[in-house]
Amino acid sequence: MGKLKLYLETTLFNYYFDEDRDGHDATVSLFEEIKAGKYEAYTSEYTLIELREAKEPKRSDMLSLIHKFSIPVFDIEDEAGRLADIYVQNNMIPEPYRFDGAHIASASIHGLDCILSFNFKHINKLKTKRMAELINLNEGYKGIIICTPMEVLD
Repeated sequence: MGKLKLYLETTLFNYYFDEDRDGHDATVSLFEEIKAGKYEAYTSEYTLIELREAKEPKRSDMLSLIHKFSIPVFDIEDEAGRLADIYVQNNMIPEPYRFDGAHIASASIHGLDCILSFNFKHINKLKTKRMAELINLNEGYKGIIICTPMEVLD
């Protein structure tokens, strides 16, 4: 088995700097292991759009992690939008939170292994995990694991 290919959803960048969150230490450890080459990490323009909505100085701090840890950024692609729309149409993700579906779709169309997320409202929850696997398989993509950094770290 090769390196796990991870999609870092917006909440990971937030938890990196939020020392009061339970997942902070694991998030920092994960980024360090990414830097050491243990994992391949990716994110997308969807994440950048959300990070740019944060207030300074946190916005710049979070965005700086992409460069600091050499994280490739996937472009917004029509296929990810199509798959995100299917997630919404099937009530996996509520329409107002379509970007949450776009994160899952972006990771799925690029064949990544896991989406790391602390978004327990729409992404990292049982309904989403089960439906994403079924919809992805139906649309010709492999199932994707949705989890936290704590579940990935040895």
